[in-house]
Amino acid sequence: QVQLVESGGGLVQAGGSLRLSCAASGRAFSVRAMGWFRQAPGKEREIVAAINRSGGSTSYPDSVKGRFTISRDNAKNTVYLQMNSLKAEDTAVYYCAASGSDYIGFTLPPPSFYSSWGQGTQVTVSS
Repeated sequence: QVQLVESGGGLVQAGGSLRLSCAASGRAFSVRAMGWFRQAPGKEREIVAAINRSGGSTSYPDSVKGRFTISRDNAKNTVYLQMNSLKAEDTAVYYCAASGSDYIGFTLPPPSFYSSWGQGTQVTVSS
């Protein structure tokens, strides 16, 4: 059992930045790969960033590549998502996710790869 709690969401103007945080507790020692997903109204949940246990391997879809950066601090059991140059289409609920298996690339993992999920944090980008 791993509990994940996201924070850092809010309202930001287009072109601005936000940094999301996700703190793991419970069986956090069992966490390997982590990721960030987002879901906009009427759309499927999509992965926006993946990171392996060491933090040395990250992947992003084309929609956010160059704008979003995932990182982690394992000593703090925390993963981050730095979002820059935000666009209106980035508006969504953002979820962090954790897997008991590590990520080795190259294909971005599907939601089924992750066994633990946070409650989500709303990101709204105004234009």
